[in-house]
Amino acid sequence: MVVRKIIKIDEEKCNGCGLCVDACAEGAIKIIEGKARLVSESYCDGLGACIGKCPQGAITIEEREADSFDEHKAKEWVAQQLTIQKSGTGFQTPETRNNGQLPCGCPGTNVQILTPTTTSESEQGDVALSSLGNWPVQLRLVPSNAPYFQGANVLLAADCVPFAYSAFHRKMLHGKVLIIGCPKLDDAPYYIEKLTEILAYSDIKSLTVARMEVPCCSGLTRIAQMAVAASGKEIPIKEIIISIRGEEINS
Repeated sequence: MVVRKIIKIDEEKCNGCGLCVDACAEGAIKIIEGKARLVSESYCDGLGACIGKCPQGAITIEEREADSFDEHKAKEWVAQQLTIQKSGTGFQTPETRNNGQLPCGCPGTNVQILTPTTTSESEQGDVALSSLGNWPVQLRLVPSNAPYFQGANVLLAADCVPFAYSAFHRKMLHGKVLIIGCPKLDDAPYYIEKLTEILAYSDIKSLTVARMEVPCCSGLTRIAQMAVAASGKEIPIKEIIISIRGEEINS
């Protein structure tokens, strides 16, 4: 035991969002019973990379007596967790590392590969068919290493596009993995970082950006371009612009 700097988590403030788990390269934090908790003192280097990712301000650095940081053990722990994540069964995401339990008890972020509806339109009458093949779809919630990204054609759509464009499922989403976000209301730097991780981890074939015609929405295309550049890969980007009246302006 030595006196050193180490993280302190205020469980009263923590809402179990799991962002700190991804931020910790040493794997020192897990979501346990809906709260972020230190797995082992020896995994925490005390540098506090997780602090800036906590939206609740629940993580601070304190100086106290603790086990020494063991870089070797931390690397072994991370490697073990990656092996679990990459296994075909029991796939885990940053949101499901607590023995398959989700933070806040919410099942809505469970990684799922969906089977798009194949029933013919004639049998469904006027009911529109869903082409959604993955869940979750929010860029903030999508795990960077989700299995459905491997070999995929990805559609990065602005939040408003599915509402404005009536043929979204039939003409735009079919055969693609969907991610959605808003470049104006959300955290663009975080989006760039998160999308870069997704592109770097998976063998993505193409990236289509679907955005609205309003100027602020062009930021989504810039986010995609910066992420592709940062990933170091050559991934073709296609931009589709939708007017506020729901018309396709260019593609």
